[in-house]
Amino acid sequence: MSAKPRILVARAIFPDALAKLEESFEVQSNQTDEVFSPDQLRNHLANVEGALVFGSERIDQNALSDAKHLKIVANISVGYNNFDVPAMTAAGVMATNTPDVLTDSTADFGFALMMAAARRITESEHWIRKGQWDKMSIVYNPLGMDLHHTTLGIIGMGRIGQGIAKRGLGFGMNVIYNNRKRLSTEDEKACGARYVDKETLLREADHVVLVVPYSAESHHLIGAKEIALMKPTATLVNIARGGIVDDAALAAALKAKTIFAAALDVYEGEPKVHPELLKLSNIVLAPHIASATEKTRRAMVDLAARNLRAALAGEKPPSLINTELWQK
Repeated sequence: MSAKPRILVARAIFPDALAKLEESFEVQSNQTDEVFSPDQLRNHLANVEGALVFGSERIDQNALSDAKHLKIVANISVGYNNFDVPAMTAAGVMATNTPDVLTDSTADFGFALMMAAARRITESEHWIRKGQWDKMSIVYNPLGMDLHHTTLGIIGMGRIGQGIAKRGLGFGMNVIYNNRKRLSTEDEKACGARYVDKETLLREADHVVLVVPYSAESHHLIGAKEIALMKPTATLVNIARGGIVDDAALAAALKAKTIFAAALDVYEGEPKVHPELLKLSNIVLAPHIASATEKTRRAMVDLAARNLRAALAGEKPPSLINTELWQK
């Protein structure tokens, strides 16, 4: 290895952040921003001690098979379903993510998607762009659904879910939630939220927001059966991960008007989007940008870099996922 530790920056980051890394490391940088193929990623990881990656890079046994010097892979994301954590732990590679720094921006965006879906904002914009304003009726179209004084149901009550709940209070919403673990009484009070089971939430909520981590257990957490429990006037928002919602079932439900509208920032098999979703007017589509403000993305890059620097200096990274490696 070189005098300076070698690191891989797998996607484009801010030029000044890259320059700062180059002061301390020999950097292999993919500033083209094209996603590496699995073979390309494996080849790059074979020659470095650390890597900064995004959710687009799958770190699994294949990617690690030639990575004899690798000590850490730092995800520039709070989610880490792109990591095979057991495989990384077995290989002695630390895994880190970027929690906390994107909470408020993501909660803002989730609420914005809910408002856009409920009030048919993108659909209305399309009417204007098509020159059809004069065909819009005052009493029939495009009428939306209110947020104020309605019931907000949140599935997944971590930092982001709690942030959305607090925003809902500002709209006078009745907040209910479902989570693997019930919040403390203090946290429930701060969020003005009431715990219910998932089926009750789906039946009672006027607006459902998904903020759960992706796992084998949460795959298709919301499918045709669950959507059928919802009110025909309800909206569904997914800012969690693709695969939490059965996109095909959602498309069918929206087409049949089983629910009023939906908004998605994440998709199964992204960046591909289920073709039936693209045909619908009662859905808001965003390209996985819930954390995409400059301030937040810079904070994410900075935390990932701090994780990497700490690991390569023999220190515990601030947001280590596989903590058992440190305990050893």
